[in-house]
Amino acid sequence: MSLTLAELAKHLQAELVGDGTIIIRGLAPIQSADASQVSFINNAKYVKYLAATKACAVIVDKQLAARVSVAKLIVPDAYVAYAKAAALFAKIPRLPVGIHPTAVVAASAKIGTDCAIGPGVVIGEHAAIGARCQIHAGTVIGDEVEIGDDSWLWANVTLYYRVKLGQRVMVHSGAVIGSDGFGMANHQGRWIKVCQLGTVVIGNDVEIGAQTAIDRGALDDTIIGDGVKLDNLIQIGHNVNIGVHTAIAGSAAVAGSTTIGKHCMISGGVKINGHIQITDQVIVTGNSAVYFDLKEPGVYSSGTYAIAHNTWKRNAHRFTQLDDMAKRIRRLEQLHEDSHEIS
Repeated sequence: MSLTLAELAKHLQAELVGDGTIIIRGLAPIQSADASQVSFINNAKYVKYLAATKACAVIVDKQLAARVSVAKLIVPDAYVAYAKAAALFAKIPRLPVGIHPTAVVAASAKIGTDCAIGPGVVIGEHAAIGARCQIHAGTVIGDEVEIGDDSWLWANVTLYYRVKLGQRVMVHSGAVIGSDGFGMANHQGRWIKVCQLGTVVIGNDVEIGAQTAIDRGALDDTIIGDGVKLDNLIQIGHNVNIGVHTAIAGSAAVAGSTTIGKHCMISGGVKINGHIQITDQVIVTGNSAVYFDLKEPGVYSSGTYAIAHNTWKRNAHRFTQLDDMAKRIRRLEQLHEDSHEIS
């Protein structure tokens, strides 16, 4: 694909400074772009590459625009504009419309218009797939699953029975949605399985990363709100409710029956306890552990950053002494208060 710089500026609603007739054939990093490519910069750390860049133009915000000597597209948010530009040049392979001869589709399943069903796909009884969906090779769609229009399931996705996906949902390879929640009752030292009677309901415009697992609810449903973005290798327990437009990064885990609010950002490796409430607009930084309700919007952290091993060992040992140290300090404070009263 190619277009002029003026056409790109119009698409991005950007202020164009430079030659609008330049032909663009792609995007590239500021360090490696050539004369047919556009780059972007939204971080002052990369300004040092501007002097030598060969990019034909740079997407930039007003704060950094003066530092760009080549043609520039000035926008309020360079990263958002870059995302919109990247969508124009994306070369995502699409399956041809129709059902591959090796697919196994139940007679009672309903397939919408202009869908593409790839090789080895299995679609269960009474499943309903909306229009223009792309279902790639080896995906398994269980009985009574509902998938909204324009959704995209990459290879080897598994949707258990009665799972519901909204419109424009993208699920990446290896994701498993609707597996049983981890419900077990202990009876005389042996575990009895608690059957999971709910399902998973996923809203519109959701993206679910590779190898992510979302458990079905025990009684009520597990709910993923509109616009939620889940990275790779995430575990979502049964009856979790994630509010609209929340994003969760890779290797995070959310235990059962926890509610996460709207517009939250959960960083990589975060572990969230079960049966707690996290309010709207909360940010949890990487590798933190959340054990209690977070009732106020803001940024939350826990854990320690990497330090030299010997220093860490000393600090870890001292951590075990904190309770004793606190008691000793309290006794000293009490002695000071008593002596002050006597004097």
